[in-house]
Amino acid sequence: MLQNNFSSRSYHENTKHSYLSVQLDPNYVDAATQPTAFKVYPKFYRRVKLNLNNKIHSFIWLTSAVTLEKLYKNTAYKLRVNPSAGALYPTEVYVQIRGMPEIVDGIYHLEVENNCLTLIYELIDDGLESYIIPGKSISGFIFLISSVYYRSSWKYKNRSIRYCLLDSGHHLGAIAASAYLHERHLQLIFDFDKLALNTVLGFENKEFITACAVSGEVQAKNVRKLRLKVPFVCGTDYFEANQFIEDSYQATACQTSHQRQFQQPQFDFEHEKFYQTVWNRRSIRRFRKESILQEQYLYILQRLNQPVPTANFEEIEVYAVVHRVEGMSPGLYKGVNLVKAGNFSEQTGYLCINQIIAKDCGVIFFLVCGYTSYQTAMQIAGFLGQRIYLVSNYIGIQCSGIGAFYDDETQEFLETEKDVLYAVAIGI
Repeated sequence: MLQNNFSSRSYHENTKHSYLSVQLDPNYVDAATQPTAFKVYPKFYRRVKLNLNNKIHSFIWLTSAVTLEKLYKNTAYKLRVNPSAGALYPTEVYVQIRGMPEIVDGIYHLEVENNCLTLIYELIDDGLESYIIPGKSISGFIFLISSVYYRSSWKYKNRSIRYCLLDSGHHLGAIAASAYLHERHLQLIFDFDKLALNTVLGFENKEFITACAVSGEVQAKNVRKLRLKVPFVCGTDYFEANQFIEDSYQATACQTSHQRQFQQPQFDFEHEKFYQTVWNRRSIRRFRKESILQEQYLYILQRLNQPVPTANFEEIEVYAVVHRVEGMSPGLYKGVNLVKAGNFSEQTGYLCINQIIAKDCGVIFFLVCGYTSYQTAMQIAGFLGQRIYLVSNYIGIQCSGIGAFYDDETQEFLETEKDVLYAVAIGI
């Protein structure tokens, strides 16, 4: 097992890209073999159709909604509020609802494709709280994010452990955006008994819990663990195990994050405009190599630096390679401080495995961390990536996340010994 034989960062080390590794394994796949992207429980489970005129339903729906259907090479893709590496969508959402009018207290699976909640477990005096925040009861919502990892490993193999965690962070960001629009406070929780929940929710080795988000009234009350185990339902139509991913998850699931005082971010987005931003968010595929304004860059940077709503935290350092920002010298920045001047557009294009968007963008952010909890760090990087998407799109700037880069060479370019977790390009 990895946790016995690998050092604390070996799971990241063993998924690094290099120029040689990419040339030796270009990773071609047959699109006809792609596993299904939606999990559905059997038809006899009770379902609640989401009514968007109901604020509770609308809040849940907007966390995961399908916003566009796109045909590509005779295959229909259903794009969602949350981006995903390769549009593979390994994440699933479960929500415990307690004390809400006209909704049975229970644990529900959010059936994204059909806009409904599937009741998979009815509560009595038990619940998810005992696994997540023992001694407390939540009147409201507990969201669980999970990864059906084969949807991603089908294409990205071992490196998909990164993409599953980044996608989970993006999905948390989508939940936070819905909470903002519905005027609900939200707290992200990363340190809890994920392994016990995997067992009781009937995931076997085919799905795993990554994170939790809580929105509701917290009361001091003991809630017992779930009385029964939820029956197993596979999230794909077929499955191929990847032992590296399963061991990597097991090795990192119990790592403890840094702890800090909880803070809510403060935003001032105009409601309808931000709603349309959430709805219309897309990953750009090509930039026009035009400059953005310095005030636009600073607007994005200031909101990026707002607190992440969690007490379980890993500090993400943000490097920015400025290519085209009016009023700013091209170069590598850390925050607003110039680290080294120069036009590095060709170099960042190369570092991101010759992706043109990394060369033609206005700015490319690199998110870097020295962590104690790998899962927390990757998910916060994804959460901040989602924030960059929404803030930049809100002011008319395009965006695309980039998960593939030459790791060691990127570290060398940034002059850091910390791991590079994610890259996000913005521009016009």
